[in-house]
Amino acid sequence: MTDARLSGDPRAVGRAGAWFIVLAALQWGALGTVARVAFAERADPLTVAFWRASLAALLFGVHATVTRAAPLRSADRWSAVALGTGGVAVLYVTYLKSVEAGGVALAAILLYSAPLWVALGARVFFHERLTPRALLALGLTLVGVVMVALASGEGVGGVTVSSAGLVWGLISGLTYALYYLLGRPLFMHNAPARVLAWALAIGAAALWPFVTFTPLSLKAWGAVSFMAAVSTYGAYLSYAHGMRRLMPSRAATIATLEPVVAVIAAYVVWQERLSPLGLAGAVAVLAGVIWSARNDG
Repeated sequence: MTDARLSGDPRAVGRAGAWFIVLAALQWGALGTVARVAFAERADPLTVAFWRASLAALLFGVHATVTRAAPLRSADRWSAVALGTGGVAVLYVTYLKSVEAGGVALAAILLYSAPLWVALGARVFFHERLTPRALLALGLTLVGVVMVALASGEGVGGVTVSSAGLVWGLISGLTYALYYLLGRPLFMHNAPARVLAWALAIGAAALWPFVTFTPLSLKAWGAVSFMAAVSTYGAYLSYAHGMRRLMPSRAATIATLEPVVAVIAAYVVWQERLSPLGLAGAVAVLAGVIWSARNDG
């Protein structure tokens, strides 16, 4: 059932949705900086990913129980399984494999190819019309993401393009796109907390066989808890409310604000310097996000 609160002025609904996605991007943008705290404590990435998904699933389960959210519709359960398997488990594994095979910069570029996959999928499955303005906003953000990724990674000359890195990276971008292509119909007809409790629990279960459980220090647990509570529970809840108000390609374009936030957070916390190329990329991403967020047509 569609929320009656979404039946008002379409422009106001769209603007609210855009700001929800911006809020999600801000929370997601803190993820890398906080994850470095856990990794500095010798926490294994897959172990961190498993606990992040598990704790966030618990938070969403409690949220759904406290708010007395209706059970997930039986017709949507397979979509929730697909979102959890692809958007949590496969995404986490393929992104790490892409980093391992091709480096951080190439992995980031390919991960944020997701808006392209979303735009293609939205055109095919939702018959979403891509206006010249929307295409320009998408182009600006993608160019900016490439510039930011190159500037914050090994640099243009240091990107190692391997077949394995390309394959893993493209799969990570495709699975990231599932959040937009599967998420919108799921969130339109179900309570977001129910959808996300299902998806994250399924993702954690799918990750279980690949995890080598290593003891975590108190500091690492603090980082994991922040990632679960803020960069997963808070971010996904904001994202879900945004997806109920926006078409997928526009939401995906606005969400590319995330790598810019990540680079700024890394500079503030870890003193990672933002090069002129990175600064130019950040400006391009912000321009695309603002243009898309203000697009009421």
